[in-house]
Formats: sequence, C-alpha cells, structure tokens
Amino acid sequence: MSIRTRRGLSVILALLLTTVLAACSGSSSTSAAGGGACTPSDLPTINLAAYSTARGVYGALIPAFQSMWKDSHNGQQVKFLESYDGSTTQSQNVINGFPADIVALSLAPDVNAIKDAGLITHDWTTGPDAGGADAGMVSSSVVAFDVRPGNPLGITDYSDLAKPGVKVLTPDPAQSGGARWNLVSAYGAAMRGYTGNTKGDEAGADSLLQGIIGNVTAFDKSAHASVQNFEAGVGDVAITYENEILTAQAAGLPDQAVYPLSSVLIQNPVAIVDKNVDAHCVRPIAEAFVQYLHSKAAKDIYTKVGFLRPVDLAAAQKGGPGMPAIKDLWTVDQLGGWDALTQKLFSDTGVATQAIANQG
Repeated sequence: MSIRTRRGLSVILALLLTTVLAACSGSSSTSAAGGGACTPSDLPTINLAAYSTARGVYGALIPAFQSMWKDSHNGQQVKFLESYDGSTTQSQNVINGFPADIVALSLAPDVNAIKDAGLITHDWTTGPDAGGADAGMVSSSVVAFDVRPGNPLGITDYSDLAKPGVKVLTPDPAQSGGARWNLVSAYGAAMRGYTGNTKGDEAGADSLLQGIIGNVTAFDKSAHASVQNFEAGVGDVAITYENEILTAQAAGLPDQAVYPLSSVLIQNPVAIVDKNVDAHCVRPIAEAFVQYLHSKAAKDIYTKVGFLRPVDLAAAQKGGPGMPAIKDLWTVDQLGGWDALTQKLFSDTGVATQAIANQG
C-alpha cells in the first residue's frame, strides 16, 4: 500500500470529528460567508489542529495565552478546541474539512499542502504572524535515538540501526511528520559523508535507508505513539524528536538519548488558516495567539517541556544546558529542499515508500 493510499485511509475517522467541530465553531460567531462583515462571539472559540508531540507544550501555552488575553480584553474568555494527531494526518484532515483556525504541524510541507488547497491565502513564512526571522517556525529539535537503559546494543549512529536483528521503531511517513524528519535525517547524514558512507554516494544512502526501514518493528501513526510503544517494551530503539526523550526523562522514565553525529534541524511551523478564521470571525484572536507563540514568554514555555534548541541553525548546533552540541547539524534546504526530498524518498516511487512496501 502506497504512502498516498495509507494517508487517505487515515483521515476517514477524523472526518467524523470534523462534522462535530464544524457545528461547534459555527455556533460561536456570525460567520462572514462570501467575505462580508461578521460579528465576533462574546465567547470566541479557536480550533487548533496540532501534531501529536506538541500536546504537552500547548497544554501550557494555551492557558497562558487565555490569561493574557482575558487581562487585556476586559475579562473576555477564549475557548480552545484542540486536536492532536500525526502532522500529515492533521494536514489532510484540514484539507478535507476539519475546521482548524490554526495549524501547529511538524514540518513545512504539511502547512504548504493546506495552502495549496486554497485554505491558507497569505504567505505564512513572511506575514505579520510569522515571527520575523523565525519565518513561521515556533520551535525546533533534532533527531535522536531513544535506547534502553545503558544502551545495551551500543547504538551510536544510523548505521547501527541497519544492522541485522536491531528492532527499530519510527512512525509511518504517510501520517507522521516526525517519521519524515527521521528518514530525511538518516538519508542526509549518509549523503553528507557520515554513517560510514562516502559523501555524495546516493546508492549508499539509499541502501542505509532500506536497511533501517527493513528493521522497523512497527510504523505507528505518530511520533508520540511510537515513543509510547517503545516505553511499553517494544523494540530496541526508537528514532524520535529530542524533546520526546527529554520529556520522558523529566517524568522519571528510563529513556536514554543517543545523538547521531549528523542530524537535520527539525523546525516546526504554525500558521493561521485564513478561510476558517474568517468564516469563524476569530482572526484577531488567532493572529494574536500565533504572534504570542513567537514571543519570549512562549519560548520559555517551549524550553520547559524539552524544546531546548533555538530555531537558528548555528545556535542550535552549539547546544547548551541539557542539549549536547551536534557535530554536523543541517537544514533540509542544504539537502535540496523538501520538494526534492519528498520526490526522492516519499513519492510513490520513492526510496522510503518502496522500502516500506517491500517490508510488507
């Protein structure tokens, strides 16, 4: 089954929830169908669709924003309806009618898919809600390996994940943005001359990716589900976000992080869904919330729940308290950009797609 087919199947149940949320959001204000004026509700509602790993941080960010808004708007309360799932699943849900006013997703292509569908009509990377130099990115992380206490298999780099008998967990790239970050990071590390591969050796990078995918025990629907599966005792190693491991450690769990020598800088975008905020008459609040996510106060909250690295590449590479330096940290743009990587790895004929199909 292709990535495209699995992605389509994953949204069916979500569409049922979409109907319910559409009814809820429609009752919160007088909408502006056709671009006319609308009347804001006294109790406005913001629908947020986010990728699964972000649940913990938005659980802290939303109350902080609600309190700030209430204090500065004569006691007005803002209600949030939150939905969490794999990033790519969420993107498809919104395209198929999920009434999100704001999307907080794992990677830029999932936001751009919503834009391509005509639901986002502004440039979310440069608009007034883009956070200036942040270019629409509100948090960042790196790819790390979640291993068993003491690292009994001695895992140090991506090449170890392709060794015979190693049981690997990574999410399904048809549903999860985290999965695509993981596989792009492995492929890019090989192409950049790490993992024992010669720099620029595309065949070697393909072989590494095929080996890792061949060892995957379970393709969960999201990065968070994958880590939960690992913590339940499945597999030898989970490829995941650094912040997932740090969050688990803060909760007293025995997750242990191993950092590959080369990793992609994960950058997580947030954007307003123009068609929906205007229909729901909540644009000023939605814009204020996204702008808040770029503020220092919000960055401090991100840091407290494991999103330690700044969005800036050089600063993120240096590391700091609680986050080691990464020898070779790079962005997708340095590997040709998302369009090229998607075609190479995740299209119907892509290396990852074919490897997953071959695994059965």
